[in-house]
Amino acid sequence: MEDSIYADLHVHTTNSDGELVLDEVPAVAADVGISAVAITDHDRLHPKLDAPRTRIDGIDVIHGIELRVEVAPLDERIDLLGYGVSESPALRDELDRLQKNRKNRATRIVDLIENELGIELDVAIDGGTGRPHIARAIDAHPDIDLSYQEAFDELIADGRPCYVPREIPPFETGIELLSETCGVVSLAHPYRYEDPEAVLELAPRLDAVECRYPYSSPNIASSSDLDVQTAERQDLLLTGGSDAHTNELGQAGIRKSQYERLLDTGGFKG
Repeated sequence: MEDSIYADLHVHTTNSDGELVLDEVPAVAADVGISAVAITDHDRLHPKLDAPRTRIDGIDVIHGIELRVEVAPLDERIDLLGYGVSESPALRDELDRLQKNRKNRATRIVDLIENELGIELDVAIDGGTGRPHIARAIDAHPDIDLSYQEAFDELIADGRPCYVPREIPPFETGIELLSETCGVVSLAHPYRYEDPEAVLELAPRLDAVECRYPYSSPNIASSSDLDVQTAERQDLLLTGGSDAHTNELGQAGIRKSQYERLLDTGGFKG
């Protein structure tokens, strides 16, 4: 059916902070009736994807990335989604810098948690380690009575006692890097930010807006409809996805016609 979800364009793997390895993604997608996915790991390119678009076990797999950038005039940190990545030396250098910072940040967060709770936390730290890894380790610790979500809310969310900010590139740098290497660049989940209207004013500088995602703004219940209106008014592509960090693919996405337009516009229809 045309109204059904055809493509989930926001999926994380174990390459960053997801739970699925790449080889598992096609089968999970097929089980929920999804025909295409985009692998959008945080600040990392998946090493097993060497083309903008690959067919794996009958599923279209788009090589993507989710890059966090800072919009200094708005005092906001936002996420950009790049689709159909072809790596460049400049992008590789920036991603290497970000992974080093991620590792240093994770080490600092773990130190703060261990001091705060008086425990030793068993978590392996590398360039892909993020707060979800640390929250899972807290949840699994036998001497800590905090769930995964409680670990986030009470310890490592923004402004909490064990939070450590990341050193991320400015918006202008992110746009330049992704525009040079990706067929389509999209603004991720606009209504998750503190000032969504101001963030959406950046959308005309991109190719697309993520309009379908499985969570709404705490302030605006119909945020996805407003995203769609913004995209259509500015003649931007619509993207969407589950932002899946587990195996729950297909919670949100776009229709087949929207996906085909993205392939055409991005130049990686193949």
